Amino acid sequence: MLDHSTFAWPYNGLVHLFSRVPNVAYHDTGDFPALAPLAANWQLIRDEGLRLLEMGAIRAATGANDVGFNTFYRRGWRRFYLKWYDEPMASAERLCPGTVRLLRSLPLVRGAMFALLPPGGRLGRHRDPFAGCLRYHLGLATPNDDACWIEVDGARYSWRDGQCIVFDETYVHSVENATATGRLILFCDIERPLHWPMSWINRVVSRTVMRATVTQNEAGERIGLINRIAAPFLTLHAMTRQVKTSDRRGYYRMKRMVGAVVLIALLALLWVLPRG
Repeated sequence: MLDHSTFAWPYNGLVHLFSRVPNVAYHDTGDFPALAPLAANWQLIRDEGLRLLEMGAIRAATGANDVGFNTFYRRGWRRFYLKWYDEPMASAERLCPGTVRLLRSLPLVRGAMFALLPPGGRLGRHRDPFAGCLRYHLGLATPNDDACWIEVDGARYSWRDGQCIVFDETYVHSVENATATGRLILFCDIERPLHWPMSWINRVVSRTVMRATVTQNEAGERIGLINRIAAPFLTLHAMTRQVKTSDRRGYYRMKRMVGAVVLIALLALLWVLPRG
């Protein structure tokens, strides 16, 4: 009931209805020729990503301030934002200028980051909430092994250095790295081609709602409004997970009690309103 994709489906339904590309799990990368400079310069991007990795800059969020990827960090996933529905991050301009210059020349790319999945890392089945963009992955330093994969709508793909894919992240997908080598990729959100007026509406949503999910690589960088609002809830969620770890039975008793109270309150509200 609380999954973000549940609340986003009315908007996503309109996006799929007005889509200028097929509504499928995987897309032909040839349909996005504007992205070709990324794959053509993958070694430059890889070298800057590896330098960040050596510095320890590709890491988990600095606090409860990354609601979009909060659950990923528990499985070892790490990231370094380059841009997120806004201008490039100040830290990215300083630490990986070549990659940032490339991204500035590609307005189709709305968000971008380096993403690391360590050996043994795994992301369970999930779907992302925003259909207004498609997801682009470019292999940089990967295991080049079929045991490191992403599965989208039941179809599996394994990353290879210098190779890219485009997929629709609103389809259910999961990720696993069952190798002894970390997987480093360039991870981008690219604007989905849409018919008017949805194309205009989608740009407004990107500039407002999605921009409000920006967070920081380093202290002092901007944290978007949605992440600031979500921070206490993420902290509470972390506390409940600690309870679950220390007292699993007590956690589920508490969860059932809260669920029962919410259900009773909703039923009472439905009973009172018609008589109001």
